[in-house]
Amino acid sequence: MNTQQSLYERIGGRGGLALLLRHFYSDVRQHALLGPIFEQQIEDWPAHLEKIGSFWARVTGGPAEYSGAMPAKHFELGIEARHFAAWLQLWSFNCANYLKKEEAQEMITLAYGIGNRLKSILGVQSPASTSFNIRTASFQQ
Repeated sequence: MNTQQSLYERIGGRGGLALLLRHFYSDVRQHALLGPIFEQQIEDWPAHLEKIGSFWARVTGGPAEYSGAMPAKHFELGIEARHFAAWLQLWSFNCANYLKKEEAQEMITLAYGIGNRLKSILGVQSPASTSFNIRTASFQQ
């Protein structure tokens, strides 16, 4: 019998995700590079947060309620490597601020993996490597 909790459970389930996503997307909406893209695409922010919450719930071992073509939603947005870098920087910052260190690092690692797969699907070239150090909550290039 496996008694180890999923990442989803360790971050507080849907409530923990909702807190993280609310703060993260608040930062995204105010970001000079990312904000305009999201504001142009998202008409119903509560619905978007709910859908994204379902995506992250599934990815972290929670309920598998998400249905959608996540990569396809990004094809026509003109996303470049700098957009990915900014998104990952904000994600890492928010994970470090709203989650325990171990869970934050797992969420950051998941996001980098998802970002790399999406970049590959979209044909986006990666710039110089950027990493996030959870211990110091800082970025290195």
